[in-house]
Amino acid sequence: MGRPAIRVEGLTHTFRQKGRDVQAIDRLDLEVGEGEFVALVGPSGCGKSTLLRVLAGLLAPTGGIAEVGGASAIGRPGLVAFMPQKDLLLPWRRALGNAALGLEIRGVPRKEARARARALFGVFGLEGFEQAWPVQMSGGMRQRLALLRTFLVPSPVLLLDEPFGALDAITRRGMHAWLQGVLAIEPRTVLLVTHDVEEALVLADRVVVMSPRPGRVLAEVPAPFSRPREPGIVTEPAFTAAKAEVLAALGDGRELLGLQGEERTAHGA
Repeated sequence: MGRPAIRVEGLTHTFRQKGRDVQAIDRLDLEVGEGEFVALVGPSGCGKSTLLRVLAGLLAPTGGIAEVGGASAIGRPGLVAFMPQKDLLLPWRRALGNAALGLEIRGVPRKEARARARALFGVFGLEGFEQAWPVQMSGGMRQRLALLRTFLVPSPVLLLDEPFGALDAITRRGMHAWLQGVLAIEPRTVLLVTHDVEEALVLADRVVVMSPRPGRVLAEVPAPFSRPREPGIVTEPAFTAAKAEVLAALGDGRELLGLQGEERTAHGA
């Protein structure tokens, strides 16, 4: 087996909140192989987004190792293509200008960057909207545009933080099919954060379940079907069994949090 695209070992991060130390991640270990799609699920505040920010080079952890392609990602922005929770489209740039922004920031001449972006508008379902302002676009179109901007960043690794969280169920399902189609054309290594267990199992090769804060890996559940997957797969017995396994792991995490709370109470904390 070759070198993993993403390697995290013993990752720990503590931050200050209202005058006290809060541990977000505790000795987290994770590997993602080249071309693999891994989804992270877990309760709010368990360190999922913190992990992505560390891998994106935007946050220096308290301790541990975080590597992308064998190189340390700590304090080194630019090793991955990162899409945060909000689309962060610039309202004063038209769609084409927003799509090309990442390339322009990396020094690609504006004309070339926009030509490369324009060539993918059809693939991303945005043909004909190159000159639209973000405010003129639907939520699904804005998400596709933000993903196009992310895909244009020349990195084999994509970090996606709740990219479909703000969408309605119908639009979300369409985005799942669309993303799978795009990845079939241009494979990437993907690490996705989501709160939706079905979404994780529809899109990913493997679902990693994290514990309540401080975040640790509780379980890893392989998705039972090869990609790409049709929406109807959610009714298949193997899919429902995998979903039950993920939910059980999440339940174990909640029970662990309850036990820790009881212990703190017993000790007067």
